[in-house]
Amino acid sequence: MKIVIAEGKTKADFLIGSLLKKKHSLMVINEDRAFCDYLAQTHKIPILHGDSSKIYTLADAKIENYDILIALSAYDSDNLAICQAAKRLFHIKKTVAVVSNPKNVDVFKTLGVNTAISATYLLTQIIEQASTVDILLHTISIEHNKLVLTELLMDKHCPYQYRQLQEIPLPDRALICCVLRGNDMLPPQNELLLLPNDKLIFLSSPSAQDTIIATMTGRKTK
Repeated sequence: MKIVIAEGKTKADFLIGSLLKKKHSLMVINEDRAFCDYLAQTHKIPILHGDSSKIYTLADAKIENYDILIALSAYDSDNLAICQAAKRLFHIKKTVAVVSNPKNVDVFKTLGVNTAISATYLLTQIIEQASTVDILLHTISIEHNKLVLTELLMDKHCPYQYRQLQEIPLPDRALICCVLRGNDMLPPQNELLLLPNDKLIFLSSPSAQDTIIATMTGRKTK
C-alpha cells in the first residue's frame, strides 16, 4: 500500500518504522528540516522537506497515486487542511488525521476526513476505567467498529517481559499506542524494556485483535 505521512515527530517516526516493516511504500513530508535529515538517515527513505498544509508542497510530493494520507501535525486546523487538499485535489482514497481537541473528531468526519483519532480522549477513557479481567483489561470499538483499542496487562505468562517493545510481532493494521507503567504513560519507543505489570495499549482492526492477544499470552494463533 502507498501511504503519505504528513508532519509529526515521535508518532511519525514510530509509524514510519512500523509501516516499513510491513513493506508499505511511503512518502514522508515534514516542515522541520533537521527532523527530515533524521528520518532520512534513520529509515533510509526519501523525505520531502516542506509545509504539508500548502498545496504546492503536496504537488511537489506527487501524491496522486497514493492510497492513504496520514496527517500528524500538532495543529488540528493544519491536519484538516492537509486531508481536504489531499482528497479533493490529489484524489487520495482515504485520509487519517490525529486530532488534539476531542471536540473536533465529529467536525473532521463531517468535513470529509475518513478517520479522526483523538488519542488523548480515548486513552483518558481507558485509564479512568478500573475493571480488570485477566490480561485483557479493556477493549473499545471506535470508528463504527472499524478499529478497536485494546489494553493488555503483561502478566507472568507474557513472553515479552524484559524484552524490547520492538520484539513484539504485530499483525497488519495494528500498532502500539503507549505503555502504561504505574501512573506513567510511556511513548512506544522501539528500545523500551517491558516490565512485569506494564499495560500496553494497542490500536488495530477487529480482525487483528485476537492475534495480538494470542501473541501477548504466548498462545499460538490458528
